[in-house]
Amino acid sequence: MSTELTAESLRGITNFVITAKSSSFTEAAEQLGITKSAVGKSVARLEERLGTRLFHRSTRKLSLTSDGEAYLTSCLSALEILDSAENMLSRRQDNPAGTVRIDMPASFGRNLMMPILLELTARYPALRLALTFNDRLIDPVEEGVDLVLRLGELQSTDELIARRLSRQRLFLCASPGYLEQHGVPDDIEALKKHRCIMGFRRGAPLAWRLRPVAEREIKFISGTAHQISDGDAMLLACLAGAGIAQFPESMVGSHITAGHLVTIMADHMPVPVALSVVWPRTRHLIPKVRIIVDELLKKADEGYFGELR
Repeated sequence: MSTELTAESLRGITNFVITAKSSSFTEAAEQLGITKSAVGKSVARLEERLGTRLFHRSTRKLSLTSDGEAYLTSCLSALEILDSAENMLSRRQDNPAGTVRIDMPASFGRNLMMPILLELTARYPALRLALTFNDRLIDPVEEGVDLVLRLGELQSTDELIARRLSRQRLFLCASPGYLEQHGVPDDIEALKKHRCIMGFRRGAPLAWRLRPVAEREIKFISGTAHQISDGDAMLLACLAGAGIAQFPESMVGSHITAGHLVTIMADHMPVPVALSVVWPRTRHLIPKVRIIVDELLKKADEGYFGELR
């Protein structure tokens, strides 16, 4: 198997990407301005060079194999980097363009990220956003996402780059009305008797982190908790007096200041958790990604996301 890139192999890569996107040799041929047979032969030569099949072929359907899906992801990343290099050489890096795909926890995204992102799109009109808001963890490489905002400690990986934006204290909170009616717990045994509101992911509640005085941190799950998969919905439930919940400080700080929520069991507060921005290493030099990362890091230095400590 030859690994040397030639003009023919580069043409094969282009033909493969267009065929994969259209799922049709016929449509790819129309886009490329060549015959269907030429497209098929070009992809076949690429498969021979790589030593693997990239497509499942049938008379009715054309679909990628698992190797084909992995190769398409790599090809798209490489093409994006080449596009970035062209932008830089043509001195367009000060006016980033294109779509940036960003995945964020719902509440953080809506309340902290949206003002920054909207200001950037006003500053750079050619920048477009593709935003998803959810509270599940995703792999940005697998899902083709440019940036991810993530709360919690990160596992080391060679495929990702991460920068911390802040460290978030985790507060146990309840509404004044709830505490007036049900009392204020002062330890874990008392907490077990209270109504709780817990996050929910992959069929199971998300444990609270608690650290009693002079003891090791523990994981706490209420056996009778409300389970809600959306952070904003959890906050609304807590404000409405449905029970006690644990939130990062930037999510509830304004409500605590306004007196809408009250913190409890401060002597059980765990070690703060990191709020980080994460992106695939292959996106590092792309202007549209770099401009957003630079703005987030600038805001972090100003304390916008909370203390870096």
